[in-house]
Amino acid sequence: MKDCLLIIEDEKLLGLELQRFFSKQDWEIEWVTSLGEAREILLQQKIDPIVVLSDMNLPDGNALDFLEEMRGQAIEGIEWLFLTGFGSIADSVRALRLGAFDFIEKPCELNRLNLQIEGAARSAKAQRRLLQETESSHKKFSDKALLGRSPNTKSLRNMLQRIAKVPFSSLVIHGETGTGKGLLAKVLHYNGSRASAPLVEINCAALPHELLESELFGFEAGAFTNARKRHRGLFEQAHKGTLFLDEIGEMELDLQSKLLKAVEELKIRRLGSETEIDVDVQIIAATNQDLPKLVAAGKFRGDLYHRLSVLSVHIQPLRERLEDLEDLVPAFINEFNAKSGKKVSTELCDETWRQLKRYHWPGNTRELRNVIERCVLLAEDYKFPLQWLQLSGNHVAENQPPAADDARQLHIPLDGSLSLQDMEKYILQKVLELTDYNVTAAARMLGSTRETLRYRVQKYRLKCS
Repeated sequence: MKDCLLIIEDEKLLGLELQRFFSKQDWEIEWVTSLGEAREILLQQKIDPIVVLSDMNLPDGNALDFLEEMRGQAIEGIEWLFLTGFGSIADSVRALRLGAFDFIEKPCELNRLNLQIEGAARSAKAQRRLLQETESSHKKFSDKALLGRSPNTKSLRNMLQRIAKVPFSSLVIHGETGTGKGLLAKVLHYNGSRASAPLVEINCAALPHELLESELFGFEAGAFTNARKRHRGLFEQAHKGTLFLDEIGEMELDLQSKLLKAVEELKIRRLGSETEIDVDVQIIAATNQDLPKLVAAGKFRGDLYHRLSVLSVHIQPLRERLEDLEDLVPAFINEFNAKSGKKVSTELCDETWRQLKRYHWPGNTRELRNVIERCVLLAEDYKFPLQWLQLSGNHVAENQPPAADDARQLHIPLDGSLSLQDMEKYILQKVLELTDYNVTAAARMLGSTRETLRYRVQKYRLKCS
């Protein structure tokens, strides 16, 4: 299918020449001689041009006024080029301010004009791909993406609908690991006023301190060893959009002070630079820790916490909203059926539901998703395979008391809900609790040295005596 080029030119000889030339370049050409005809074409969508080539001054008006009018009508995914025999600096500046691709003085050699048109077409196609991706993400991450029928989930959905309508500057999402904090951030972004701008995500616990700083703020060439060229940081990449800071509680204190300045003043400075850069970002932070407790313990800046928590959202753990399983489980089965080509039934037997609702779900929705994926992949027919749930040996619901001899045992889910670091941190925490936070006794129980254990305690910021 040919791309469409709309030509707006009242000089008939030039219009015919342009029509003939670009038809040979494999374009579908629509040529009009007035802005009125162009307006009818664009607003009634008789054609869908990806490039508009227009004379500047037409019998019924100025083409720059027409471009401004079309921008107000939300006509998107089109690049505009202007031809004029009376070019001025003021007109060229206004054209670029309105988002025109280029401003060309007559006469213009046709081969050079063709290069400009091809460049404009590539740009328009990139814009359209971005618009399609944004629209697809908007549909995928509507408030309906938050599945569940429990009162907690219904209340959360209603809250998200209200928050997405207001231009908030920053927000904190609290919730255990695996509850879906990242999903909430996407729902808020793609249903808000910044949906067409970037959503940039970073996990603050996944990068060392020095690398995290350079990723957030960027750096200039030569700022440090191996900094061979300028790097735009995530604040710059998220300009006009949303910056999602996951696991914000893991950020070092000195970096928190720099983040506070950036959030308050909306200015950042690349490493190695003397110049500040204005940024316009919406901040969504997420944590599985109790930030007020970290503030009280001096491990998180109180001023940063209060600046980020303009709005605060809490996601309840899955064990406190087990009614949601009735929506989540069929949805996950259908998702993995589609990915694997299986046709596992969403009708589960009573024993399957009993085990699902009896389980404690320490890994929350992420763990549930992994369990359902395993069951679907290993199913041999249409029946959901109860034997692959494998939940009975792990945590059960809190209202079921543990066996008397379980006090010195640890139960760790091996279903992907915990990373290796999470497991190590969990083991250390439990052993310290058992030994009343005595490092020597904990090291003896783990068959380790005090120095090694103290290093790991400091690494994970655990309490010890």
